[in-house]
Amino acid sequence: MYLVVVGVNHRTAPVDVREKLSFSEHRLGEAFAKLKSYPTIDGVVILSTCNRTEVYVAALEIDNGLKAVREFLANWAGLSLSEIKNYTYNYTLYDAVHHLFRVASGLDSMILGETQILGQVRDAYIKASSFKASNKILNTLFQHAITVGKKVRTETGIDKNPVSVSYAAVQLACSFFGSLRDKKALLIGAGKMSNLTAKHLSYYGIEEIIVTNRSFDKAETFARQFNGTAIPFEKIYDILLEVDVVISCTGAPHLIIHKDRLEPIVKKRVKPLYLIDIAVPRDIDPEITNLPNVLLHDIDKLQNVVTKNLEERKRLAEMAENIIEKELKAFIEWHSSQFVIPTIVALKKKAEEIKNKELTKALNKLGNVSEREKNIVCALAHGIINQMLHTPIVQLKQYALTPQGHLYTEIFQNIFNLQVEGERPKASLPHLEEMEDDNDERSYCGESR
Repeated sequence: MYLVVVGVNHRTAPVDVREKLSFSEHRLGEAFAKLKSYPTIDGVVILSTCNRTEVYVAALEIDNGLKAVREFLANWAGLSLSEIKNYTYNYTLYDAVHHLFRVASGLDSMILGETQILGQVRDAYIKASSFKASNKILNTLFQHAITVGKKVRTETGIDKNPVSVSYAAVQLACSFFGSLRDKKALLIGAGKMSNLTAKHLSYYGIEEIIVTNRSFDKAETFARQFNGTAIPFEKIYDILLEVDVVISCTGAPHLIIHKDRLEPIVKKRVKPLYLIDIAVPRDIDPEITNLPNVLLHDIDKLQNVVTKNLEERKRLAEMAENIIEKELKAFIEWHSSQFVIPTIVALKKKAEEIKNKELTKALNKLGNVSEREKNIVCALAHGIINQMLHTPIVQLKQYALTPQGHLYTEIFQNIFNLQVEGERPKASLPHLEEMEDDNDERSYCGESR
């Protein structure tokens, strides 16, 4: 059984192509059924997110597996095969394993080290299992990938440092107060950045989100998404007496909060006021930093935090790659055994059948021999077989631990004409030189490691 993945992501295709290659939950069953109708495909897992779609299959043959997945994707998306090849990347064998481990660890994401992808990998595996679309190889692969993703985050902490402005803003507020669970936040603006900020505030358990916008209807619609409250834009200064955090991101060409209007409010407040200005041009008067009990961060401060954290994530990503390499080796050892053990069993079985057949012929020709003589002949045949098979079996076990182990096993099966249960005899095999320096599409294309 061979691992094959064909995928598309934010680096290889525009959003209009990714949309065509996406899989809604209500059509997953249909997709699994169509993929498994191909004779070469034994198991399937589909990972579909807003930035990527990847089809993982366990195939009886590599080339036919790739061909089947590409044909399926072309039919599904209404694209030509040439378009599928242009927009997608593919990995096979242990490159496919390495790729999934990096995906689950957040090393292949648009935002390096992001956390959400691990849950999406887990969900993809659970859904495939619920439709009985997966198989033993893919089950083990995805379980291992989920473990690797958790291990990378636990041992490196790569997801701890915010690398988006909205996330950095909330993290700074959280660090300032220690906890946001008893805090109130005012969001000025109802655009995309404010939406992301509100999601992060909700994640960190903010007690209440208050939203204001020049369009009150838009503010109300926005607030409902987060069980918040909308206030008219002209009430900003009134609410500043109550809130703990203010995060402003509007497209206004002028200041929204002025020092002279905020100063009398600050004098009435007992608790500190934390302001974060994400807007360009700025929404909040920079002179406010001179007021007591007020802390203000602007977009430059946030961007410095993001840049510093991104550099740290890149450093931690190197640690993560080392973890992945170790886990890849462990998976290779397990996966190789799935090839080599049945092959060794088939070889020993065939040798035993040949030995017994030839012994019967020899003993019949010898005629009336004593039990001692019969035992000597049997021991001779047994010894010859064991010694002849010892070195090939030892070598095969060693080759099985290399990235080309499955190919050596396949050659071994063909040399001895073995019929291994659950596998098809192969019509042709690559030469050893090609195995050592395989630069065709079997390795990978579309993305670099």
